[in-house]
Amino acid sequence: MKFALLVYTDPALLEALPADEYDRLMRDCIQHADALRAEGKLLGSQKLEPVAQARTVRIREGRPSVFDGPFAETKELLAGVNIVEVATLEEAVAIAHAFPWARYGSMEVRPMDDLEQERLRVGA
Repeated sequence: MKFALLVYTDPALLEALPADEYDRLMRDCIQHADALRAEGKLLGSQKLEPVAQARTVRIREGRPSVFDGPFAETKELLAGVNIVEVATLEEAVAIAHAFPWARYGSMEVRPMDDLEQERLRVGA
């Protein structure tokens, strides 16, 4: 099964970290990701730019709108994503526990749907 491990961070908590501590956490994160990739469990990962760089696109009643950044009701903002392929949800949750970012936000573990199956279903 494939799972998305969505990394949410609280910018205030990260900004409070000394630079050398952040760098240590990032090194640990990258090394953990490299080990998962070597085991064939991590299919891909990407860190996202800060929300100030983002644009939100909406179309309502046929009219498109573009807004600066996302509108978040929470202190935690989407900061990255990892795609893992493992046997169970429990294994995906265990992998998420090993990343340091849950201490500075949260890790959402979400099963991924099969887009190829959906492609066939809708005839695309």
